[in-house]
Amino acid sequence: MIAANGFAQGVIDVHSHIITPEFVSALETEGRVMDEGFPLPKYNVENHLRWMDEAGVETSVLTLAAPQPSSAEVVRQTNETAARIKKEHPGRFLFCAALPLPDVSKAIEEAKFALDVLKADGIKLATNVNGQYLGAPELDTLFSVLNERKAIVILHPHRPEPVNKQVMQQTPLAMQEYLSETTRAVSNMISRNVLARYNDIKVVVPHCGAYLPLAIPRMKSLTPVMQTNKMVGEIDYEANLRTLYYDLAGAHSPEVIHMLLTITTPDHLLYGSDYPYVAPQVLTQSLARMKDYLSKEPDLAPFKEMILWKNAQSLTQSLSTPLHHREGQGGGSLIVRIAEIEVYPQYLQEYLAFANEVDRLSIEREPGVICLYPMQSAEDSTKIRILEIYASDEAYQQHLKTEHFQKYKQGTLHMVKDLKLPTMKPLDPETMKLIFKKQR
Repeated sequence: MIAANGFAQGVIDVHSHIITPEFVSALETEGRVMDEGFPLPKYNVENHLRWMDEAGVETSVLTLAAPQPSSAEVVRQTNETAARIKKEHPGRFLFCAALPLPDVSKAIEEAKFALDVLKADGIKLATNVNGQYLGAPELDTLFSVLNERKAIVILHPHRPEPVNKQVMQQTPLAMQEYLSETTRAVSNMISRNVLARYNDIKVVVPHCGAYLPLAIPRMKSLTPVMQTNKMVGEIDYEANLRTLYYDLAGAHSPEVIHMLLTITTPDHLLYGSDYPYVAPQVLTQSLARMKDYLSKEPDLAPFKEMILWKNAQSLTQSLSTPLHHREGQGGGSLIVRIAEIEVYPQYLQEYLAFANEVDRLSIEREPGVICLYPMQSAEDSTKIRILEIYASDEAYQQHLKTEHFQKYKQGTLHMVKDLKLPTMKPLDPETMKLIFKKQR
């Protein structure tokens, strides 16, 4: 994992692509190189690392580019290549494995192999493969397997199927239809509560959330009409949306981030480049521009480090591999952290009321929450420290889903000026056990 390799504050890029010779050769043989209406860029690891070093990107997450190869063998070769790159460059690359859909049985087999044997950091899913769209009932068994493994899923748009080629003539797919594809796939999953039912999966939505900030309010407003006509059932929007993360690849800006924050929270925003589909110098300038406005925009500045690397680090550390496969961390080991929070002065009393409520309810109702002990700086009352101890990573993940925590999180979002969540490692775990024993 990222932290295990010692890297701390470099940017983490959750949206980059691997394009292998086997993949290109297979597409050439099938006459599908231009399926997406755009030529495949050339890719090699050395150039990727060179750009990462120049731009200040510490770690990149590799996913297979579009289109989806027809051969399960090519999918396997690509996953094995990505695993080898990760191994040869510790800390610099993670990867999300491709699956040979639309064959669900083979996809499940490949998912298990990739996660359990290749130690993939997640799964990449296309919005559709040959017209089989995410959200389709036949994919529920796959999502069940991914849910058992608490997998990260990175989405990427592919050409809509079936497609009238005229759609691509005047406006290439990447300019508009890709955003429609992403919105369509996520909306499909929400309408069937796929994300709510398999809520141990965390899904990364690409390209600044596509049209979801516009689509979600419309879906909510029309749901009663659709239900009256028996076109949809009950939809748990909040549970579905809680599982979604958003990368900022593409046309990011302060305005886009503000719009995303109408449907999510700052801890669910991630940096993405879309390497190698954009020229390296353009990507470097784009990242510099993001750093600049994240520093200067008063309401975004507290979240700069979160967006550039902390959110991705937290996501990959806690969810990218199953509990029993984590290196150096057993499923039952304590999670200890000291939350460092700075509150805007005008909201201090209101924030303290929220914090006291969530701390009390968590201790009363959650056996896995051992300690939530809030403290206030004697020198500066706006600076709060909370000692958090959880019985296990699983207990911590369950805590994040509780109604009282979600109420605290949503209610205090605008009150918090700065937030740091460093995880601490006990120097003497045996003495720690004695401390808890002494309090009984």
